[in-house]
Amino acid sequence: MVFKKLMQAMGVGGPQVETVLHNPNTTPGGTVTGEVTILGGQHDSEILGVKLALKTRVEVESGDNEYSSNLEYAKLPISGPFKLDDGARYSIPFQMPIPWEAPLTHFYGQPLRGTTVGVATELEVARAVDATDLDPIAVHPLPAQERVLTAFANLGFQFRNADCERGRIRGVHQELPFYQEIEYYPPAHYARGIKQLEVTFVSYPRSMEVVLELDKRGGVLTEGHDSFARFTVDYATAGQTDWEQRLDGFLQQAGRRKGLF
Repeated sequence: MVFKKLMQAMGVGGPQVETVLHNPNTTPGGTVTGEVTILGGQHDSEILGVKLALKTRVEVESGDNEYSSNLEYAKLPISGPFKLDDGARYSIPFQMPIPWEAPLTHFYGQPLRGTTVGVATELEVARAVDATDLDPIAVHPLPAQERVLTAFANLGFQFRNADCERGRIRGVHQELPFYQEIEYYPPAHYARGIKQLEVTFVSYPRSMEVVLELDKRGGVLTEGHDSFARFTVDYATAGQTDWEQRLDGFLQQAGRRKGLF
């Protein structure tokens, strides 16, 4: 068990903390459980609070510039104030809910290149806050998300990258201030008209919105731009749909409308 020393805000000899996840694998709308253990340092400490935060890397557009930033999008207090004696050991079990809109990090057990999600532990001592390194978690697709992604693979689309963009999708209700784009290269029979396909899921407890976009040029899902297809998927009936046929229909219809094919 390796404890992370919190010395920057609390001084040498301050408390040490470790977060252990029982299972780092989860899904949107799921729960991650674990335990935070704090070891007292060389002197007594007044702990004002302990919090967990979910963080991910997002792309931010500002005028003509774009930069990456770590975004905190969920926070869970797991302890109020308490006194930590020197050398004492204090453990806090936790259950952290994962937002339904959390970005996916894995598909078929393999990492989706470009997206990471981590749990940060924040310890507040005497009005100073220090956070440990991120403890990564693996967010796997819901069954309905997996079915749609599998259909694209069956149609011959090849995964390119996945990233998160700060912003809002026009016409779609979002709780989080960002969305994930899963990017694909098209197969040969689409490649004449499609350079790139992007898939975005915005999930809710009983259904999800699926947003499809062709040929990214700038912020395609930001205000002022339209997706070529957006549809709602009910989890209860997702397995009864021929998604390969339906998605191919969307692509062919969009291609004819845009004069791509």
